[in-house]
This record gives sequence, C-alpha cells and structure tokens, in this order.
Amino acid sequence: MKLRKLTFVSVAAVALAGTTATAATPTGQGSAVSAAASVAAFYDTWQAQPIWFRGGVNEAAIAQLTAILQRAPFEDFAAGPQLAAQVQAAAAQARTGDPSAVTAADRTLSNAWVQYVQAVRRKTPGMIYAYPVLEPHGTRADQILLTAAAAPSLEAYLTKTSNLNPLYAQLRDTAWAQARATGNMTPDPRLLANLDRLRSIPATGRFIIVDSGDQMLTMYENGQPVDSMKIVVGKPDLPTPLIASMMYYIVYNPYWNVPDHLVRKVTAPNVLKQGNAYLKRQGYQVMADWTVESKSIPWTDIDWKSVQSGNTHIRVRQNPGPANSMGKLKFPFANAQDIYLHDSPEREYFALDKRDKSNGCVRLEDARRLGRWLLGQEPSAPGDAPETQVQLPNGVPVYLTYITAQVNNGQIAYLDDPYGWDRGEATQVASQ
Repeated sequence: MKLRKLTFVSVAAVALAGTTATAATPTGQGSAVSAAASVAAFYDTWQAQPIWFRGGVNEAAIAQLTAILQRAPFEDFAAGPQLAAQVQAAAAQARTGDPSAVTAADRTLSNAWVQYVQAVRRKTPGMIYAYPVLEPHGTRADQILLTAAAAPSLEAYLTKTSNLNPLYAQLRDTAWAQARATGNMTPDPRLLANLDRLRSIPATGRFIIVDSGDQMLTMYENGQPVDSMKIVVGKPDLPTPLIASMMYYIVYNPYWNVPDHLVRKVTAPNVLKQGNAYLKRQGYQVMADWTVESKSIPWTDIDWKSVQSGNTHIRVRQNPGPANSMGKLKFPFANAQDIYLHDSPEREYFALDKRDKSNGCVRLEDARRLGRWLLGQEPSAPGDAPETQVQLPNGVPVYLTYITAQVNNGQIAYLDDPYGWDRGEATQVASQ
C-alpha cells in the first residue's frame, strides 16, 4: 500500500514515534554522505510535504539558514559556507516555480540543516556522561526534519536550535561579530575548544556549572544564573575532569578516603617517623578493603615501607571532625573517577586568584549555601553519625567544565590555560 503524504498536523505525532533512520557522527565526507542518505530516506519513506517551501518560498527562513551556515566555521563546522552556497543556488532554482526544482531545493536545504545540527549537537570531547540522558540528543535526521516540519515558525525554530544555550550563543556570536568587524574569518582554536566544552550545557532548567577555567561554581534556575561562589579545583597535573552527571543527595559528616598518591607520599613517611601518633592526630584509620562495610585493621599489620615504595596499596580513611578534608558536607554525583564537591576546613586558598590546588575534587567556598539551594532549606545534619545521606527533593544536573574564553565589553578575552586543554591535549582524570 502506498504511504500517504504527511500533513503538518500528523508530522508532530510521527515525531513522537520515531523511525529507523540514523545519523552518523559529523566527521567530514563520510558524515555528509550519511546525512544525505538519511534525508533521502526521510522524504522517500514519509513522502512529506515541503518543509522550507510550504505555501511558497520562505525567504526569511532561507536567509536565516544561509546566515547560520555561513557562520558555522565559528562552531567548528567548516562545511557551512559551502552548504550555504548550495542553499542559495537551490533557492534560486525554486523561485522559478518549477515543481521539480522546489522538490530538489527542499531536500538540499534539509540536507544542509541536518548536517549542521548533527555537527553542533555532537558530544563534548573528553566529557564523561554519567547518564545517557545528559548526552546531546536530537541528532537523527528524521527527528530534526520532523521537528522542523512541525514548527509553527521556521525562523524561531532555527534560532532556538542553533543557540544551544545562552553561554554558547553569546561566545559564538561575539566571536563572529569580531570576525566580520576585523575581516579575520579564521576562528581561534581556543574559541572552538571552549565551544566544544559548552555544547553539553542545557539551555533551560535548574542545574549547576562547575567551571575549572574561572574556578567558579554557578547555580542556575530556568537557565539563568542565580548565585555563584569560588571553588578550588584540580592542580594542572591532577585536573578536575569534564563530567555531566546528576546529584541526588548530600552527605553530612563525611569520611575522607586519602588518595593513594598521598598515602604513598605523605601518610606512609609520617607513620614511619611518628608511628600511630601521626594517624591518631590526623583522625586516620587503616581499612581492610574498599567496601562500604569494611572494618579498620591495626596499623601494625601494614608494611609501611612497602606502601611508601608503591608496592603495597592500602585504604586510609579519615574520620569526620574539624580536621576532615571534606569539612562537614559532601556533594556526590555518579562518576567513575570518584570526583565530588565538598566543604573544606582550609580557607586560605579561597583568597587566591588562581585556585587550582586540589587533587581533582572541588572544594566549595560556601558549602552550606549550596546545600541550602539544593535542599530548599537550611542544611542541618540529622545527627552525628558519619556519612549520613539526605535525599534532595529533586535530582539536579551538575556539569563540570573548563571555560577559558569569556565575553568582556563585547570582545573575547581568554583566561590562562593551566590544563593545556585549549591546545588539544588529552583530558586527564584525577580523583581526590
């Protein structure tokens, strides 16, 4: 039986059902071929009405699509200008009124748009996505085109889709305006690296951005910043990784598991010199293993010289208390590197301009203020028990990123790059 043509009312319903068309990662010629095949399959399968030429030539949408593609090299999509030229040529043919030219032009514009959307919605290189739902989505050709077909205003849809989030759009648009003003149409690699790291930030909702670039944490409501604080982040040799995750609970009176490299370099030498007195002073216990139910074992059971040399690896845990490196509050979220946000008894680092001083985890200037925002009430421990977990009213997305490009008086300004990630160096993973 021949498939019926889709009306714009039925398109929206089909969008919910989805199809089997897939989209490849946009990496050059192969992805362009894949996009073209997916677009052709969309038209052949659904025999849809024109998207870009509904009721005639949509000059405003065509002009906007052309402008987006011409700007695309500043989003690391070098094929944009070439596709813009194809769009203009196809639109000129469609203006003749020839039905076959309109049909061909509609596919040409759809192909260009699909390639662009797939390019800008790709994953952030090096980012750890703890949950698939936090990955960029909506990159299948059929999803893109069904959404475009159902949009009441193509112009509004194009704007919303290309502006991935306010931070991304502001940085990109400022760089593009500078390029046109100066005539330098080669995007700065540092700009592209920063836009890559901004792709995964949502446009709306309630979430936290932890930025190792300017060493600040910002809380967002409805996609707008509502509060911020200083943070201490990973050292250049132990950088805080890029992570997208969800925070579901906070921990009062946390333990601290001393990182292996500190056990080797600091704890073991001090135990060899001072014995159990050092462990007691620090509030340390030697644990039998890494399980939650682990029991402590006598410090005399350990060959501390072997620990110092790195031949033996042990778990040393610090009890809650005034000297605990976690302070009074810990804010965990799922990730394989055991990175989290936490309070800190060491306040001197927050007075520094450069606060890349931790072993990978993130120390908070005001942990209680973050707890208050998350809980909707004053964070008060229900008791003295160690590692007391309290559920949040709702899960909150948290994004650990590294933004070294900022807009300052209408110009792009670049911060220092202590991690070297603006130069394309591999993301390191650290844990505290």
